[in-house]
Amino acid sequence: MLIVTTNDLPGYAVEEVLGEVFGLTVRSRNIGSQLGAALKSIAGGELRGMTKMLAEGREHATQRLIAEAEEKGANAVLAFRFDTSELGSTWTEICAYGTAVRVRKL
Repeated sequence: MLIVTTNDLPGYAVEEVLGEVFGLTVRSRNIGSQLGAALKSIAGGELRGMTKMLAEGREHATQRLIAEAEEKGANAVLAFRFDTSELGSTWTEICAYGTAVRVRKL
C-alpha cells in the first residue's frame, strides 16, 4: 500500500477515487505512566512511556486505515494525516485518515 501525505503521487495516475478511509484507536494511559508523567512534569523532559504509547497507537491506526483501504480495493492512500484528541483525563484517540485511490504506474 502506497501512503503519501501529498494530494497526488508523482509517477502514477489516479484511476479511481474510492473515498475516505479511517483508522481509529483509543489508548488509555496506565497508572504507572500517569505517575511517571506527573513526576516528570515537575523536573521536565521527555515522557518516554507516553511517547511509546502514542507511537504504537499511530501504528495501529495506520494498520486499520490500510485494512479499510484494501477492503475498498485501493492500492494507495493520498492526503494521509493523523489527528489526536483527549477523551476524558486518561484516554487518547488517534485517528489516521486519507483518501483511498486506485493508481497505476506511468
